[in-house]
Amino acid sequence: MAENDISIIHPRPSSIVAALYTLRDLNVDVAILHGPPGCSFKHARLLEEDGIHVVTTALDENGFVFGGRDELSSLLTKVNEMFNPKLIGVVGTCASMIIGEELREPVQDANLDVPVIEVEVHAGYPNNTKGVLIALESACDAGIIDPEELGRQKILLEEATNVEKRHGAASREYLTPSRGDLKYKVAEKVIDYLKEGKRCLTIMNAKKETGYMFADITVAINEVASQLGMEDNVINMANVDDTLGLPRVRHHAKSIMDDFTEKGITIHENIGGMDEYPITGEKVSGLITEKYSDFDFAVITGVPHAIPMDNLQEMEVISVTNGPRQVIPLKEMGHENVIVEIDLHPKTLGVNNIVESEFGATIREVAKDMLERNSEAV
Repeated sequence: MAENDISIIHPRPSSIVAALYTLRDLNVDVAILHGPPGCSFKHARLLEEDGIHVVTTALDENGFVFGGRDELSSLLTKVNEMFNPKLIGVVGTCASMIIGEELREPVQDANLDVPVIEVEVHAGYPNNTKGVLIALESACDAGIIDPEELGRQKILLEEATNVEKRHGAASREYLTPSRGDLKYKVAEKVIDYLKEGKRCLTIMNAKKETGYMFADITVAINEVASQLGMEDNVINMANVDDTLGLPRVRHHAKSIMDDFTEKGITIHENIGGMDEYPITGEKVSGLITEKYSDFDFAVITGVPHAIPMDNLQEMEVISVTNGPRQVIPLKEMGHENVIVEIDLHPKTLGVNNIVESEFGATIREVAKDMLERNSEAV
């Protein structure tokens, strides 16, 4: 590869994996990876925790040369008998796509009375959103989603790519991963600010199921504010509109909002659907200008780099992400503190309720110690 051809050299998310997660959001019962048995192993295993079966045609060297049409057709018949699915997805891999394997023919060979979404994708696309787009276009062709939803998703995908190129993992040639700032130090800062009567904005701008953990940080801040008698100083924003998005995405929004309500947390501003994280920034900026420009600090969770800094310049910004390569870009945007929830993905698959975050747990424990010390001093 010529040096001038290098644009981004750190590893990035795969289009194959993105297609798998999109099939999950479409509520497929079985996803078949047409390729070698180890392809996308980690995410395939994680997705089984989220309630879908992920299997592989397990192509070997012979299949790499002569193809796997018969293997895929046979596997389609087998999974139909084993799992009695209502919807199946078939995803290409680098191996099957490079040899020109077409997915339509083995699907026709199997002749199942079950809709099948065929996703002819490999991992060679510059942006992993390509895998999402191919899956959605195929789903539209199969009648699973309508053209209006496909058009909406295309707009979101384009902006998601732009967000990553502006301030995300695609913003430069190489980004060093980082665990960010120490959680207990930042927790002390947040609690001190609340004790001093400073006004806080919590902004949850989460991507799909990741909201189950980022929502816990909103809950923890509100719990501590309530203990300090400062609950009126906290305004909560969250993208939990359950009328927008693919079926599983709408389910996540409803589940999280139900948990907020059960825990007594008021979401003062619902800023969009859980797939709208790339486009919520403009709405958040408008709300700050109209109502909250005099607030002292903001805690932004999920995809903080999608929120423009224009109207946050007068506030101290603390952000929480699950991307270790996101720390440097966020610091450069002007975020004073950046925290990484490193284990977020494994803990938010297969759940239907808010799960405890490390930062949320740290806020609770630090507040508990501080309040006990204050009580003993009195």
